[in-house]
Amino acid sequence: MGEISVDRQHLDRPLADSASTYGAPYQQAFAELAEARRGRPVAEILPLLRRAADEALLGFTDADPREQAEAISAGEPYALRVTVA
Repeated sequence: MGEISVDRQHLDRPLADSASTYGAPYQQAFAELAEARRGRPVAEILPLLRRAADEALLGFTDADPREQAEAISAGEPYALRVTVA
């Protein structure tokens, strides 16, 4: 399970159910990638996750997207825990 910390004012960046008009939330992008890329190599998924995180302006560590890509590749569930700072 991954964990990120988000300022309250930027909570719309990771969450797809946000009422904000902010671009494409990371949660939505992750779900779409998980469905479309399940079983594919980590090396194929990783740059897509990094781009989605960059577009959502999320400050993931280098390990976060890799862990997520490994879960998608293996078809395993992955929970992203968001803490509000």
